[in-house]
Amino acid sequence: MTTIFLVFRILDVVDILLVAVLLFALYQIVKGTAAINILLGLVSLFIMWRFFSFLEMELLTEILGAFISVGLVALIIIFQPEIRQFLLALGTPSFLGKYGKRFNFLTSLMNTPVELSVEPLVAACRKMGEIKQGALIVITRQNELKQYVRTGDTLDAKVTKSILENVFFKNSPLHDGAAIITNNRIVAAKCILPVSKQAVDDSAGLRHRAALGITEVSDSFAIIVSEETGNISYSVRGEIFYHVQPTQLHQVLVDEFNLEDEQ
Repeated sequence: MTTIFLVFRILDVVDILLVAVLLFALYQIVKGTAAINILLGLVSLFIMWRFFSFLEMELLTEILGAFISVGLVALIIIFQPEIRQFLLALGTPSFLGKYGKRFNFLTSLMNTPVELSVEPLVAACRKMGEIKQGALIVITRQNELKQYVRTGDTLDAKVTKSILENVFFKNSPLHDGAAIITNNRIVAAKCILPVSKQAVDDSAGLRHRAALGITEVSDSFAIIVSEETGNISYSVRGEIFYHVQPTQLHQVLVDEFNLEDEQ
């Protein structure tokens, strides 16, 4: 009598864990969208195909097998927006920081030093919040967001309190959209950003969704000043933090960009 032993290696455990992480990341991306229903339908189709194959029901197996054989092409077509979002997120250092805290050392190796004047930036946000002047400011890191910079008007101005206040002045032609800062320069204003599909606070508006959207697909840091309430919020790594005080924002910026405290 022959006994069949199942060989189970450490690499098999790693393989299963990696597949589980990828499936979880895919689920997080399509959750709450119509794509989740399509994904569940395709999984059901695959299970039925394997079930009929096991029962040796050749006709049904052949029919379902024909669908499965072109499944990869169908997935690419159907899930093109979701696949693009996943690949964009996968290519940023923030992906490791969000989905695996133990891999933060890799994130630190990928990050490059960023020059930023925190004090005038925070002072401008404080002033705009006091007068309920809406603003959306994006600070880039490794990804300079050039595809979004091209959607706005080029400025290439040093970060100062007065310039930021004038950019987002209500009667200014530049106040709609986002201002993008790279290496302490306001490279462009009136930029159009992708909008997140995540659920946001009831008091949040389009600026908050745009801040979430840009930090979901890049390693940037976004600051929002609400036009309705004057509250300051910020978004990083696809998460948003509401109602922060200027002093809190100052400390977060210093920590996030590894800067010397100017205070």
